Amino acid sequence: MAKDLTEVTVAPDTYHVSPEPMLMIADLHGALALCVHDEGRGVGGLLHLKFMGGTGRPSDVTDNTLSSVLVVLDKFKRAVLGNTTRRDEVQARILAHALPPTDAGEPSASLVDLIQADLADGKIACGSQTMRRTEGVRVCFQPFEGRVWICGPNDLRAAKRLSTVS
Repeated sequence: MAKDLTEVTVAPDTYHVSPEPMLMIADLHGALALCVHDEGRGVGGLLHLKFMGGTGRPSDVTDNTLSSVLVVLDKFKRAVLGNTTRRDEVQARILAHALPPTDAGEPSASLVDLIQADLADGKIACGSQTMRRTEGVRVCFQPFEGRVWICGPNDLRAAKRLSTVS
């Protein structure tokens, strides 16, 4: 299980991809983790992106934001998927952490929406979950098996609710 795996912490605005059994970790606070697993190739990866604007809340997506996010997202998808055309073997999930909403209006389209639309264009289904709370969360992902779970920021294996990315 996860306790014997090599652990790799994925820093904000970076990604890690591996065909090896390991545990990828992203500490989210005003950020999201995109976990993608290609069952056919036995490869998975975690992309860790901070929300723009430094507010810890979803923000409007500007043209510059859109451009830079799409470049990183494209590189990440190529690293995980290679040249595969079998999208039915690819699973994706976005887990996001945002601070509780304020009186200020939220954007109508966020970074999560942008990524989901991009994946949908590539025929990749992607579920998402946004947690709104002041304390951060830790996302743990096993890329070889496509398992993802969430636990508190100080407890790597507190939540043993393993589930396949979907």
